[in-house]
Amino acid sequence: MKVTVVLFLTITLISQGYSDSSDTRSLSCKRRCGESFDPMNECHCDSDCQQHEDCCNDYKKQCGRRVLASVTDEEIKALSETLYKLDHNRATASDLVLDTQTQISSTETGSEVDHSSRPLFKQVSSTLLGKPTYQALLNLLDNYNRVTGQAENVPSQEEQEQDTFLQATMNTDVGKELYNFLHSKGIYESQSEFIQDLKMMWFGLYSRAKGQQDSSGFEHIFSGEIKKGKVSGFHNWLQFYLREKEGLLNYYSHSFNGPWTTYPDVLGMQFEWDGYFKEVGSAFIGCSPEFDLAMYSLCYITRPGKKCHLSLGGQSMSIQTYTWDNSSYGDGKKYIGSAYPATP
Repeated sequence: MKVTVVLFLTITLISQGYSDSSDTRSLSCKRRCGESFDPMNECHCDSDCQQHEDCCNDYKKQCGRRVLASVTDEEIKALSETLYKLDHNRATASDLVLDTQTQISSTETGSEVDHSSRPLFKQVSSTLLGKPTYQALLNLLDNYNRVTGQAENVPSQEEQEQDTFLQATMNTDVGKELYNFLHSKGIYESQSEFIQDLKMMWFGLYSRAKGQQDSSGFEHIFSGEIKKGKVSGFHNWLQFYLREKEGLLNYYSHSFNGPWTTYPDVLGMQFEWDGYFKEVGSAFIGCSPEFDLAMYSLCYITRPGKKCHLSLGGQSMSIQTYTWDNSSYGDGKKYIGSAYPATP
């Protein structure tokens, strides 16, 4: 009798659209983000499902930024021009004076020869450095152990500095414009969701060596690291200026100088950082911290692991991004591995 009742209830539930837990999971993207396409699935969570309009209903919630098909190259170029114009906190010619000295060919970048006898930075205005987003970035740059393989410790004060930096940069015109664009594309539903995702993708820790939680996208790109006896990352002009001012960084030469006559500009630099060599450290020069963060974030969110084509002041350039594929957060989202300015 009990068997008959159980069988009857099971048949009834199935007929009414219910299923067991495995069938329910097949209709969700939970733990399925980025999977390979399988025609046997009722709905899909692969990177092309939005293009084919066959994603599971919770795809955006579970898989976050996997929206490449919905943002065109033309839209990225148009937005990058807008962000370029909105960078009101960029350096002016009176704020920042460079002494670029020797430019070498791309074939000479690994020679480790010091072609420039003077520092790169001749002058940086204290007024510029005193602006809120600059101060927020400067407070972060001394928080890191630069050697990979040594675990990072993040006390509550440093976490608060992360929050302050993200809030300050995203409250600027540059940050608001970036959010409005991503929101219009349905990538984020609220600014708080956006900032929380930025915190994870930029500041979430992962291991580059020896299984230690020793690195993050922010540390690698903005602060720089030492890996296998060489400088790794290090793509921020303020960090360059600070370490050069301290006498810890020796500028050797540059192999690329962007076509811009005002800031932000782009340089590909060779230098020695406290005994360690960097063959090419490309960076935006003279941009605000919010512009740096916005451009890298735009490219990483819309073109992760790819070259992202931009237009700045009518000039073409690109940002190359890399995902960190050995670990993830938020049910499959990838941390930033690296990002830097590249030639078109």
